[in-house]
Amino acid sequence: MSLSQAQREHLAGRLREERARLSGDLDADRDEASGEDARDRAGDLTAMPFHAADLGTDTMNAELAASNAARISRELAEIDAALERLYHTPERFGVCEDTGAPIPYERLEIVPWARTCREAGA
Repeated sequence: MSLSQAQREHLAGRLREERARLSGDLDADRDEASGEDARDRAGDLTAMPFHAADLGTDTMNAELAASNAARISRELAEIDAALERLYHTPERFGVCEDTGAPIPYERLEIVPWARTCREAGA
């Protein structure tokens, strides 16, 4: 089953919406990280942590933010690749890279950048 023009247009809109949302999230995280350091955000008046756990918490928060930024960047790359397929090689959009079978529309509705018929690890 190939996708209709209306389905393609709907999925293109979903891809653009997801791209805008993720780009906004990434920009907000970047702005937050570059604006103030962790000490300023916490309201600390001194560079000396009150407790060793505070330093660990700050480090954990920085690592979590970096991990989220990497995840968002990977999703943006997947969305860009899907938009590329949709606009430049539409015969490849919505086709499973593993089996060559059409990806069910229901799956594309949820994950419009899906490359395979099944979830990774499923």
